[in-house]
Amino acid sequence: MGKLSQFLLHPVELKAALKLKFIRKPLFSQDQANASPELKRCYELLGLTSRSFAAVIMELHPEMRNAIMLFYLILRALDTIEDDMSIDPEIKVPLLREFDSKLDLENWSFDGNSPTEKDRCVLVEFPCILKELHKLKAEYQAVIKDMTHKMGNGMASYILDENFNLNGVSTIKDYDLYCHYVAGLVGDGLTQLFVLAGFASEDLYAESTQTFEGMGLFLQKTNIIRDYAEDLEDGRSFWPKEVWSLYADKLVDFSRPENTQAGVNCINHLVLNALSHVEDVLLYLSSVHEQSSFQFCAIPQVMAVATLALVFNNPDVLHENVKIRKGTTCYLILQSRTLRGCVEIFQYYLRDIKKRLPVEDPNYLKINIQIGKIEQYIEGMYQEQLPAGVAPNETVIYKKVQERTVYDSKVVPKQVDEEYQFNMAITMVLTVAAAIFFYLK
Repeated sequence: MGKLSQFLLHPVELKAALKLKFIRKPLFSQDQANASPELKRCYELLGLTSRSFAAVIMELHPEMRNAIMLFYLILRALDTIEDDMSIDPEIKVPLLREFDSKLDLENWSFDGNSPTEKDRCVLVEFPCILKELHKLKAEYQAVIKDMTHKMGNGMASYILDENFNLNGVSTIKDYDLYCHYVAGLVGDGLTQLFVLAGFASEDLYAESTQTFEGMGLFLQKTNIIRDYAEDLEDGRSFWPKEVWSLYADKLVDFSRPENTQAGVNCINHLVLNALSHVEDVLLYLSSVHEQSSFQFCAIPQVMAVATLALVFNNPDVLHENVKIRKGTTCYLILQSRTLRGCVEIFQYYLRDIKKRLPVEDPNYLKINIQIGKIEQYIEGMYQEQLPAGVAPNETVIYKKVQERTVYDSKVVPKQVDEEYQFNMAITMVLTVAAAIFFYLK
C-alpha cells in the first residue's frame, strides 16, 4: 500500500503529517551560518548516516546539540568498525579496545573499512569530529570518552566470544548484557549529559542505573524482536536461546510455515520480557525537564511501544521487517511532547496488546499481569480518581509527575494554537475550493 493511500485511509495521521510539515515549529533555530567548516561537515555526516536521528538532534537545545551529535557520530564510527566483517579481527579488536584513546588526538582517521561499508566516511573524515569534540566542555568530553571506552571493549569481547559467534545470545542474562552494551551505555551517556546540563533532575543518574538502563533495553529489545527475519538472513541471532528453545529446536525453524504458531508464541514471550522495562521508561521521562531533551527521549520510546504492539502476535515478523506507518510516526511525534501525551500513547498500545492477546497463548496470564502492573503504576503517576478528601500517596513517581506537569503546561498552549492554525488553514482551503467549484459550475 502506497503512502498516499495509507494517509487517505487514516485521516488522523494525514492531519498529523500536515501539522508536522507545515505548522509545528522547532523549539530552537537550526541556523548553521556561523558554524565552522568542520562543524558543518559533522552535521552533513550525521545526515548521511541517519536521517531520523539527524532530525531530532537538530532540534535539541544548543547546549546539548553538538555534544549529542558528536556522541552519535563517535558511536557510529565504532559500529562501522565492529560491523565490517572484512576487517581482520587482529586489527579490529585492538582498534575497538583503544578507540577511546583516539579521542585525545588532534588528527586521526581510519580508511581500513570495505569500500562498500556505507558509513565508512565517518571514520575517513574523523578529524572533523575530533576538532569539534575538543571544543566541548571538558565534562561532556569525559562522558563521551568513558562511554566510548566501555562500548568499544564490550564490542571487542563479543567478537572474541566464540560461543556468541556460533550460537548467538544464550540466556536472558546474556540478552540483557548484550542490550546494555549496544543501547544501555548510550542511555548512560545521554543521562549524564542531561544531568550535567541541568536539563534533568539530579537524582536521575545518581539514584538508580536501572532507570536509564531500562530506556536503552526497551528500545533495543523491541528492535531485536522486529528484526528476526533480517538478522536470520544476515546469519545473526539475538533472540535468547533460553526463550526460543521453549518453542523450537532451532531458531530458523520459526521461518517454516508449520512452525508459525510456535514462532508467534515466542514473539509474545519476548514482548512480555520487553514490557518489564516500561515503568523505568515512564519514570525516566518524568525526570527530564528541558523540553527539547524530553522530546528527544520521548519520541524513540513511543515509537518503540507502537512497534512492540505491531510485532505482538504478528506472524509477519517471522518473514519480513514490519514497520509502523509514516503517518503513525507523525502522530506520535506530535502527541509525545508532553508526559501526559506519552502516557496516553503507552496506555493505548498496552490495551491494544491486551485486546489481541489470545487465551491459548502460553504466557496469557503473565502478559495480563504485567500489563495490569503497568496500568496500576500509571494510575499512581497522576492519582486523579481518588475519593473526595483522600490525599494522594506522595510516591517518587507522583512527585516527579507533578514537577514534569509544570513543563507540560507550557507546551499545551502551543498544541492548541497549532490546532487552531490547522483548522483555519483547512477552512480557507475548503472555502476557496467551494468558490472555484461554484464559479465553474
